[in-house]
Amino acid sequence: MVEPRTLARPYARAAFDVARSQDALGDWSGVLSELAVLCTQPKVAALIVSPDKTGDQQAEALRSLVEADVSVSQQNFISVLAENDRLALLPEVFSLFTELKQALETSVAVEVISAFELSDDDAATLTRSLEKQLARSVSLTHQTDPALLGGAVIRAGDMVIDGSVRGRLAKLAGALTP
Repeated sequence: MVEPRTLARPYARAAFDVARSQDALGDWSGVLSELAVLCTQPKVAALIVSPDKTGDQQAEALRSLVEADVSVSQQNFISVLAENDRLALLPEVFSLFTELKQALETSVAVEVISAFELSDDDAATLTRSLEKQLARSVSLTHQTDPALLGGAVIRAGDMVIDGSVRGRLAKLAGALTP
Protein backbone atom coordinates (compact mmCIF):
# COMPACT_ATOMS: atom_id res chain seq x y z
CA MET A 1 0.00 0.00 0.00
CA VAL A 2 1.29 3.44 -0.90
CA GLU A 3 1.94 5.79 2.01
CA PRO A 4 -0.22 8.94 2.21
CA ARG A 5 2.94 11.07 2.31
CA THR A 6 4.05 9.59 -1.01
CA LEU A 7 0.64 10.25 -2.59
CA ALA A 8 0.57 13.80 -1.21
CA ARG A 9 4.07 14.78 -2.38
CA PRO A 10 3.24 15.69 -6.03
CA TYR A 11 0.22 17.74 -4.93
CA ALA A 12 2.26 19.59 -2.31
CA ARG A 13 4.98 20.28 -4.89
CA ALA A 14 2.42 21.56 -7.41
CA ALA A 15 0.79 23.82 -4.81
CA PHE A 16 4.21 25.09 -3.75
CA ASP A 17 5.28 25.82 -7.32
CA VAL A 18 2.07 27.72 -8.07
CA ALA A 19 2.24 29.63 -4.77
CA ARG A 20 5.86 30.54 -5.39
CA SER A 21 5.18 31.71 -8.95
CA GLN A 22 2.36 33.90 -7.63
CA ASP A 23 4.52 35.16 -4.74
CA ALA A 24 1.75 33.95 -2.42
CA LEU A 25 3.40 31.36 -0.18
CA GLY A 26 1.83 32.88 2.93
CA ASP A 27 -1.68 32.93 1.44
CA TRP A 28 -1.39 29.34 0.24
CA SER A 29 0.01 28.23 3.56
CA GLY A 30 -2.93 29.81 5.39
CA VAL A 31 -5.54 28.22 3.14
CA LEU A 32 -3.85 24.81 3.20
CA SER A 33 -3.57 25.02 6.98
CA GLU A 34 -7.27 25.73 7.32
CA LEU A 35 -8.14 22.93 4.88
CA ALA A 36 -5.92 20.48 6.79
CA VAL A 37 -7.66 21.32 10.06
CA LEU A 38 -11.09 21.04 8.46
CA CYS A 39 -10.27 17.60 7.05
CA THR A 40 -9.57 16.29 10.54
CA GLN A 41 -13.11 17.14 11.68
CA PRO A 42 -15.22 13.94 11.71
CA LYS A 43 -18.14 15.34 9.69
CA VAL A 44 -15.87 16.88 7.07
CA ALA A 45 -13.72 13.74 6.89
CA ALA A 46 -16.88 11.70 6.24
CA LEU A 47 -18.01 14.18 3.57
CA ILE A 48 -14.78 14.13 1.59
CA VAL A 49 -14.76 10.35 1.29
CA SER A 50 -18.50 9.94 0.81
CA PRO A 51 -19.40 7.89 -2.28
CA ASP A 52 -22.77 9.69 -2.34
CA LYS A 53 -21.11 12.98 -3.37
CA THR A 54 -19.34 13.74 -6.62
CA GLY A 55 -15.86 15.25 -6.57
CA ASP A 56 -17.33 18.63 -7.54
CA GLN A 57 -19.82 18.47 -4.67
CA GLN A 58 -17.09 17.52 -2.21
CA ALA A 59 -14.82 20.31 -3.43
CA GLU A 60 -17.61 22.90 -3.29
CA ALA A 61 -18.62 21.82 0.22
CA LEU A 62 -15.03 22.05 1.41
CA ARG A 63 -14.48 25.45 -0.24
CA SER A 64 -17.63 26.78 1.43
CA LEU A 65 -16.22 25.91 4.86
CA VAL A 66 -12.98 27.84 4.40
CA GLU A 67 -13.08 31.22 6.12
CA ALA A 68 -10.04 32.65 4.33
CA ASP A 69 -10.33 34.12 0.85
CA VAL A 70 -9.74 31.29 -1.61
CA SER A 71 -8.14 32.36 -4.88
CA VAL A 72 -9.10 30.88 -8.24
CA SER A 73 -5.90 28.82 -8.36
CA GLN A 74 -6.58 27.52 -4.85
CA GLN A 75 -10.14 26.62 -5.87
CA ASN A 76 -8.74 24.77 -8.88
CA PHE A 77 -6.28 22.95 -6.63
CA ILE A 78 -9.12 21.77 -4.38
CA SER A 79 -11.05 20.62 -7.46
CA VAL A 80 -8.08 18.62 -8.75
CA LEU A 81 -7.70 16.93 -5.37
CA ALA A 82 -11.43 16.12 -5.36
CA GLU A 83 -11.38 14.75 -8.93
CA ASN A 84 -8.57 12.39 -7.96
CA ASP A 85 -10.13 11.36 -4.62
CA ARG A 86 -7.25 12.98 -2.72
CA LEU A 87 -9.02 15.48 -0.44
CA ALA A 88 -8.25 13.28 2.56
CA LEU A 89 -4.55 13.94 1.87
CA LEU A 90 -4.85 17.66 2.67
CA PRO A 91 -3.20 17.39 6.13
CA GLU A 92 -0.23 15.62 4.53
CA VAL A 93 -0.17 18.09 1.61
CA PHE A 94 -0.04 20.96 4.11
CA SER A 95 2.79 19.30 6.05
CA LEU A 96 4.87 18.78 2.90
CA PHE A 97 4.06 22.29 1.63
CA THR A 98 5.32 23.68 4.94
CA GLU A 99 8.54 21.69 4.62
CA LEU A 100 9.10 23.03 1.10
CA LYS A 101 8.42 26.57 2.31
CA GLN A 102 10.83 26.17 5.21
CA ALA A 103 13.51 24.76 2.91
CA LEU A 104 13.13 27.82 0.72
CA GLU A 105 13.36 30.03 3.78
CA THR A 106 16.36 27.99 5.00
CA SER A 107 14.70 27.06 8.26
CA VAL A 108 13.45 23.76 9.57
CA ALA A 109 10.96 22.87 12.27
CA VAL A 110 12.40 20.28 14.62
CA GLU A 111 10.29 18.33 17.08
CA VAL A 112 12.06 16.81 20.08
CA ILE A 113 10.27 14.21 22.18
CA SER A 114 12.15 13.26 25.31
CA ALA A 115 11.48 11.26 28.44
CA PHE A 116 12.13 14.32 30.61
CA GLU A 117 11.80 18.08 30.26
CA LEU A 118 14.73 19.75 28.47
CA SER A 119 16.50 22.56 30.31
CA ASP A 120 16.98 25.84 28.47
CA ASP A 121 20.72 25.13 28.20
CA ASP A 122 20.09 21.64 26.75
CA ALA A 123 17.60 23.05 24.24
CA ALA A 124 20.05 25.76 23.17
CA THR A 125 22.90 23.24 22.81
CA LEU A 126 20.68 20.88 20.81
CA THR A 127 19.50 23.74 18.58
CA ARG A 128 23.09 24.82 17.82
CA SER A 129 24.12 21.22 17.08
CA LEU A 130 21.15 20.65 14.75
CA GLU A 131 21.78 23.96 12.96
CA LYS A 132 25.33 22.81 12.20
CA GLN A 133 24.21 19.34 11.08
CA LEU A 134 21.28 20.56 8.95
CA ALA A 135 22.95 23.78 7.71
CA ARG A 136 19.74 25.70 8.42
CA SER A 137 18.22 27.70 11.21
CA VAL A 138 16.17 25.51 13.54
CA SER A 139 12.83 26.14 15.19
CA LEU A 140 12.72 23.70 18.09
CA THR A 141 9.56 22.41 19.77
CA HIS A 142 9.65 20.03 22.70
CA GLN A 143 7.32 17.41 24.17
CA THR A 144 7.81 14.90 26.93
CA ASP A 145 6.86 11.23 26.75
CA PRO A 146 7.76 9.15 29.83
CA ALA A 147 7.23 5.97 27.78
CA LEU A 148 10.58 6.64 26.08
CA LEU A 149 12.28 5.73 29.39
CA GLY A 150 15.26 7.96 28.58
CA GLY A 151 16.93 9.76 25.68
CA ALA A 152 15.01 11.50 22.91
CA VAL A 153 13.44 11.18 19.47
CA ILE A 154 14.21 14.05 17.09
CA ARG A 155 12.13 14.70 13.96
CA ALA A 156 13.16 17.19 11.31
CA GLY A 157 11.13 16.75 8.14
CA ASP A 158 11.68 13.22 6.84
CA MET A 159 14.68 12.68 9.13
CA VAL A 160 14.08 10.85 12.42
CA ILE A 161 16.80 10.26 15.00
CA ASP A 162 15.68 7.76 17.64
CA GLY A 163 18.08 8.02 20.56
CA SER A 164 15.50 6.86 23.10
CA VAL A 165 16.06 3.96 25.46
CA ARG A 166 12.80 2.42 24.21
CA GLY A 167 14.07 2.62 20.61
CA ARG A 168 17.41 1.09 21.54
CA LEU A 169 15.70 -1.74 23.41
CA ALA A 170 13.45 -2.43 20.42
CA LYS A 171 16.50 -2.52 18.13
CA LEU A 172 18.29 -4.88 20.51
CA ALA A 173 15.24 -7.16 20.72
CA GLY A 174 15.07 -7.25 16.93
CA ALA A 175 18.73 -8.21 16.70
CA LEU A 176 18.37 -10.98 19.29
CA THR A 177 15.28 -12.62 17.83
CA PRO A 178 15.86 -15.03 14.95
